[in-house]
Amino acid sequence: MPKIIQVSVPPEKSFEEEYIFHLALSKSGLYESDVKDWYIKKRSVDARKRPVKIQLAVALFEKGEEIVSPLQDIVFKNVANAEAVHIIGAGPAGMFAALACIEHGLKPIVFERGKDVKSRRRDLAKLNKEHVLNPESNYCFGEGGAGTYSDGKLYTRSTKRGDVNKVLSILVQHGADPEIMVDAHPHIGTNKLPSIITAIRETILNYGGEFNFEHKLTDLEMDKGVLQRLEINNSKKIEVNEVVLATGHSARDIFELLHRKEIKIEYKPFSLGVRIEHPQELINSIQYHGERSSEYLPQASYSLVHQVDGKGVYSFCMCPGGIIAPCATEPGSVVSNGWSPSKRNNPYANSGMVVEVDDELTDAYASFGPLRGLKFQEEVEKTCWEAGGKTQALPAQRLLDFIHGKDSKDLPKCSYIPGVKPARIDELLPKQIAHRLQKGFMEFGKKLNGFLTNEALIVAPESRTSSPVRIPRTPTLEHEEVKNLYPCAEGAGYAGGIMSAAIDGMRVIAAIKQKKEDL
Repeated sequence: MPKIIQVSVPPEKSFEEEYIFHLALSKSGLYESDVKDWYIKKRSVDARKRPVKIQLAVALFEKGEEIVSPLQDIVFKNVANAEAVHIIGAGPAGMFAALACIEHGLKPIVFERGKDVKSRRRDLAKLNKEHVLNPESNYCFGEGGAGTYSDGKLYTRSTKRGDVNKVLSILVQHGADPEIMVDAHPHIGTNKLPSIITAIRETILNYGGEFNFEHKLTDLEMDKGVLQRLEINNSKKIEVNEVVLATGHSARDIFELLHRKEIKIEYKPFSLGVRIEHPQELINSIQYHGERSSEYLPQASYSLVHQVDGKGVYSFCMCPGGIIAPCATEPGSVVSNGWSPSKRNNPYANSGMVVEVDDELTDAYASFGPLRGLKFQEEVEKTCWEAGGKTQALPAQRLLDFIHGKDSKDLPKCSYIPGVKPARIDELLPKQIAHRLQKGFMEFGKKLNGFLTNEALIVAPESRTSSPVRIPRTPTLEHEEVKNLYPCAEGAGYAGGIMSAAIDGMRVIAAIKQKKEDL
């Protein structure tokens, strides 16, 4: 095992390898002649006080010691003639499940309701510029799923659930910057993700897997509790063995299909709120103690949480140098989300700011049973759509006006391409949510001096933080009641981002492989 040496360096020295090596060497008690090789294992920003520093964990390998790279060499097999596993959804979970199939000698057959990345971009352009929503091809549906346009944030707390380094290694193997192996909060960028996703698809195809775009799951056929067939596009019937259901948290028609077929699903708690946008330079100044952006410091971010009336109010999906995007999946609704390009060089910083939803709020939809949270989401999204002029424009309000319940007579410039419309978001949202957000923002202003400003804009709603439904599964990851059905990742309520979804996709395939070996 290497010696891991912690060093702290000025930002301008953080990429000077000779300087870093000799600083680590001086702290290690080793001589230069003792060291066979070295690399930076982890990099993070320490902005707790002035001056801002970069913290580095340096791995030093002594002579005679085996050098272990953090990059894993993933070996795939040709599976053209192997037993098939059918995968519904080509988001991070579905794509990594497909890669896990070819690693384990199984043939993945992927069905994706949306289009490939290149075709999908044209639909996104129409959505942004013409407010034309394609329910099957948008920011949530299509190759790569919502992950393609959530800018590739790769931070996760799911380290106990699977091999994070393996997921990162696969991304690097398909074109991601190797720096994602090092950064404490790795990020790829929405501008770079499409080529990586395309490369992953090509690997799946080259090793014998299959991809089917514009193939939407419309029915499941069972016999005595065993899944037997899929119906695609209301017509095509396909005989199946194991099916991985990796449809994402916005595939509401899938939840409704399962409920209609009396396949067990459950209500799951979730959060809802707004997206807030500040000038990035302001966030940099706050977080870096007045030290504005430099070429040596990344664009600053924040992570905020506070309890209000026993419910958490917290920041979510923070996008430094980012853009707010329209993420509705059905006509008659609006949804906000955010992403950043690889350089994070846009002039704004945005994040979701959300509140845990009370059972009291969803109880009004109790007649919908396990779909009550989904129906609550839909109602909020429709209300905001109407307030935005029944287009993809978002209702918007200046931050201090929202806190104090005032009209915003005008609005600052913002990154949201379809446009914003002045509205009383404090009145549009359910009272409990608006009140807790107002209190939460006031507390966040105490933590970040300068955060409370009318330069900041809030838009609504931020409603797709996680699935409002859980599809229950056994310890072997199979559905509790339906054999051969494997609910997976965010759409099943078991993940919360690209990394955790990818990990869950791989875990499900490992469970299927183990099941086959045990037979």
